[in-house]
Amino acid sequence: MTLFFVSAISIATVLLYGCVGEIITEKAGHLNLGIPGIMCIGTAGGCLGVSLYMGGLESPANASWILLVLVSLLFSAVFAAALGGIYALLTVTLRCNQNITGLAITIFGSGATNFIMSFVDRTHFDPAGKLISSSLPFAESLGGFGKVVFGHGIFVYLAIVAAVVCAFVLSKTRVGLHLRSVGESPATADAAGINVVAYKYGAILIGSVIAGFGGFYYIMDYIKGSWENAATIEAFGWLAIALVIFVLWKPNVGILGAVLFGACYIVAFVIPDITSTQRELIKMLPYVVTIVVLIVISIRKKREHQPPASLGLPYFREER
Repeated sequence: MTLFFVSAISIATVLLYGCVGEIITEKAGHLNLGIPGIMCIGTAGGCLGVSLYMGGLESPANASWILLVLVSLLFSAVFAAALGGIYALLTVTLRCNQNITGLAITIFGSGATNFIMSFVDRTHFDPAGKLISSSLPFAESLGGFGKVVFGHGIFVYLAIVAAVVCAFVLSKTRVGLHLRSVGESPATADAAGINVVAYKYGAILIGSVIAGFGGFYYIMDYIKGSWENAATIEAFGWLAIALVIFVLWKPNVGILGAVLFGACYIVAFVIPDITSTQRELIKMLPYVVTIVVLIVISIRKKREHQPPASLGLPYFREER
């Protein structure tokens, strides 16, 4: 049971990064279906950073944990922000259709990741993955509780911090109020003197960076530096978008929602004596639950449970 909860939290972290990144973006009124591709390209950037850092050492044993984490975060952030910036340019400045642009970003990001990873030296991925995923030193001494709560790498706790900080900023600060007003009614926000374009660009870039960390975490922490292709990361990206709806655009609730989704995802692999068809049906549970939530909030029509009013709609200042 301890191993089940540890695995559920690990998978939940991938989803939580993507969920928080998408919530920030959607709060600015942009439905970014490019999140799966951005998670993929963030993976490529982080892995490239790991390869360059580890390759520059005389021996992997000389690697510094803090430098390895910082370098990988920096490269992942740059790559994810670059692809997020392209999405922002197309949807904010050029006012392209957000749905089509997002899908194109996902396709491009997934393909570009496979291409980049084919050139990245993966020799040092195994020691780097073990170093990044190393848990707190006292976790083992606390038994099952220690393994569940403290037996994770730094990226798990960074995801939780990101969700809590995001929730606080959105609900308790002036910046969060301005961002939510941009997502609800950009024309009104513009008339009040809020720089709508700056908030939209900022939200998209920050959201993309956070989402990018999720894909890198999956490769370097959850599967300890293994690599096959970008398809699995892309699948987690779509699940993260579904999670946004399930938690009603609330980042702090996203922590519990991500754990629930993670548990639903891995329970198919721990139930004995089931067929592959049954396993795939069980893995569909998070999507089924999301559809149920959509139906419920549509029926109840409570404003606080609805997405931002301008979500998916381009803003033309000339029409204000």
